[in-house]
Amino acid sequence: MPKKGKLLIVDDNEELLFAFQLFLKPHFELVDTINNPNLLLSKLREKEYDVIMLDMNFRAGINSGNEGLYWLSQILEYDKNACVVFITAYGDIELAVKAMKEGAVDFVQKSWDEKHILSTLLSAYKLRCSKMEIKSLKKKQKRLNQEINRNKSFVIGKSARMQEVFRTVDKVAGTDANILITGENGTGKEVVAREVHLRSKRNEQVFVHVDLGAISESLFESELFGHKKGAFTDAKEDRMGRFELASGGTLFLDEIGNVPLHLQTKLLTAIQRKEIIPVGGSTPIEIDVRIIAATNCNLHQMVADSLFREDLLYRINTISLELPSLMERQEDIGELSNFYLDKFTKQYDKPAMELNKAALTKLEKHKWPGNIRELQHVMEKTVILNDSVNLQAEDILIGESLKKKELMPDSFNLLDNEKVLIEKAIQFTGGNMSLAAKELGINRSTLYDKIKKYDL
Repeated sequence: MPKKGKLLIVDDNEELLFAFQLFLKPHFELVDTINNPNLLLSKLREKEYDVIMLDMNFRAGINSGNEGLYWLSQILEYDKNACVVFITAYGDIELAVKAMKEGAVDFVQKSWDEKHILSTLLSAYKLRCSKMEIKSLKKKQKRLNQEINRNKSFVIGKSARMQEVFRTVDKVAGTDANILITGENGTGKEVVAREVHLRSKRNEQVFVHVDLGAISESLFESELFGHKKGAFTDAKEDRMGRFELASGGTLFLDEIGNVPLHLQTKLLTAIQRKEIIPVGGSTPIEIDVRIIAATNCNLHQMVADSLFREDLLYRINTISLELPSLMERQEDIGELSNFYLDKFTKQYDKPAMELNKAALTKLEKHKWPGNIRELQHVMEKTVILNDSVNLQAEDILIGESLKKKELMPDSFNLLDNEKVLIEKAIQFTGGNMSLAAKELGINRSTLYDKIKKYDL
């Protein structure tokens, strides 16, 4: 088998060092030895070792193990992922156990059991590999989170209502207080939740978004708390739930008002106890998450109607943030429109566009029942369908529908009308399938299936 791993042995017994080196060289790619622990840290600065074998006592007549423990602390201070295996004299088992409590991974005795020594060192090497892999994954996760967050839209608004929201975010983001964000659909609740996460002490950890309204009752516990292999028919392997996945970071529970009453108890228990039990499991798993919940429902009214647990509302509602509708912050429409105009011209590789006064007036006068989400959709459609850099009022397609001119269809056959509607959607969007799917209220894969079905 190919030799792997770099090993450093620290012991004041030259004969023992020679014996170790002779025995272990065929199994490791590098075996270095030093007989003076004072050289240890300088050696670690020269090379990176996977496993360090360290004697517990160096001075003659001393067998307290304090020297070994001291050098262990120095090694771990230099490299917290170091894997240290102690070399102990016969009968020092109690001392070795103490060393493992201080951070050593294992120990071997000087009684020279070759099989045990080799298996211990190889296990320590595997542990070192696992630690380094985790370290690498954490670095990648941190960089990935930074990249994701850099590309997320940020909260925009100079209106008085939005400035009030910003002030509250500034005050609470740095705490671990649970937050409830309310507001109509499309007002930007997820964007505000991400803004809170980015300004929190957890910003280097994950932000996990869960759409509670999209999870079926039968899968609710599995999605949130995970499951063990064999817990139910399709549970072919262990699966981590959203709570555990978000541990250390932020868990965004969107559409929390849609959770059925009998499942709210399970949600409350997890938040309250800060632990979850996977479906099919029996051992609780501790979780450390900051909860941000969002809804367009009036939860206080739902409590009064016995549709929402009052104790759950208090748990998620330490701080409340109410987002205004777009009509309540009309002075922000121009800034938001230009933000999305810039975003989509870059996304679709188009020249920079600008809104003339008439186009901006048209945007500001619209009622925006779909709020910011509707505005975003309108600006994306405008960028796709126009080539002019100076956008006129007629270039802004607001409230344009795909309906036929006739009030009555030629046929009431659903399949016939679906085919016609799809054809018109594709024609209306200039062949842009993503936009056509949005207009039809379906996803792109479903649109392609229907195009194939109707041979369009």
